Amino acid sequence: MLARMSLVVSLGVVLAGFAAAEDWPGWRGPRADGTVAETGFPLTWTAKDNVRWKTELAGTGHSSPVVSKGKVFVAGCVEAEKKRVLYCVDRATGKILWEKAAVVSDLEKKHNENSWASSTPAADGERVYITFLDKPHLRVFCYDHAGTLVWEKTPGEFHSQHGFCSPPMLYKDLVIVNGDQDAPKGLTAYIVAFDKKTGEEKWRADRPTKLRSYCPPVVIDAAGKKQLVLTGSKCVASYDPDTGKQNWIINGPTEQFVSSMVLHNGVLLMTAGFPEHWVMAIDPSGSGNVTKSHVLWSKQKEGGYVPSPVAHDGKLFLVDDRGVASCWDVKTGKQHWKERLSGKGHHASAVAADGRVYFTSDEGVTFVLKASAEFEILAKNPLDERVFSSPAFSDGEIFLRGAKHLWCIAEKK
Repeated sequence: MLARMSLVVSLGVVLAGFAAAEDWPGWRGPRADGTVAETGFPLTWTAKDNVRWKTELAGTGHSSPVVSKGKVFVAGCVEAEKKRVLYCVDRATGKILWEKAAVVSDLEKKHNENSWASSTPAADGERVYITFLDKPHLRVFCYDHAGTLVWEKTPGEFHSQHGFCSPPMLYKDLVIVNGDQDAPKGLTAYIVAFDKKTGEEKWRADRPTKLRSYCPPVVIDAAGKKQLVLTGSKCVASYDPDTGKQNWIINGPTEQFVSSMVLHNGVLLMTAGFPEHWVMAIDPSGSGNVTKSHVLWSKQKEGGYVPSPVAHDGKLFLVDDRGVASCWDVKTGKQHWKERLSGKGHHASAVAADGRVYFTSDEGVTFVLKASAEFEILAKNPLDERVFSSPAFSDGEIFLRGAKHLWCIAEKK
């Protein structure tokens, strides 16, 4: 009996040293900020080494993979058939379990760096949600994990000369979608929330500037309350995610935005945008217009437009669209270092795991850096395939969506 108790205690001590495995259920993971609580992810790989499986996808797109209950979900567009598809892939084997054509319609005009399937799915363990543009309408779809359509909704029209990318975000019983757009006369730009189970619209917030942006809203816990925060439409803003009521707003600092924000040590951090690049830190405790009162620090002509940053241990890490990475002190805004990783361009957002930061370039090379105030490259991992989407990390495995394949990277067992 004593031996059995000793074994149980010893096992408990061992298990206490490991973080519980997490799914990667939506844009930028379980906290929507690119951070990973687990350990045990590969440091190095190539197109042949430390590849658990790779699966060819007929549909192209910049949609990032998500992981939920043993399945990997990702969107694509079969361009020749004008078909936008949601794929469900078995996590263990890479086998495509099902694919559903949600939209079949003419391909919209887009920026040459966008795709016709850029939205990242969101999954809650029972259902998976995805958005597509069915020109001119924004469409929201809900499927169960067996691939049965549960509901679909059309919250309104969506207009943008650069195409569509607005991933659904989950909060409590809601699925929330950003409808920032170049709204023609008589139409509105909006953020809209639906009931996850039924698709019933629960609230809608007006975005009066009516300017396209592609920023996923993120729910944070700050200043004693839940806040839905996002950049876009010539502002940075916070809303009550339960009601859609605005908490605070900051004018600018620029016109157009793509990347999502992160919260670290109570500080809200962002990088943007177009026509000027900025890095900015915000105190999220204000109300009303806090442009002059709650910006903690800001740096003009720094940072990137598309890739979202990640924060770890008091430091903000980011890479700009040209492949220049930098590290900033979250509290003071001091730049610790700024170094070029590549000259091939970057669109994927950063991930922090195992005391490292992972930056994946458009050429499919993942640069692994020490998450430190001192610049140090630990590895350069070529995939021999272009990558425009962001990776998913879960239980020692890294999922990358390339131009032709979905990859599962893991150390050999």
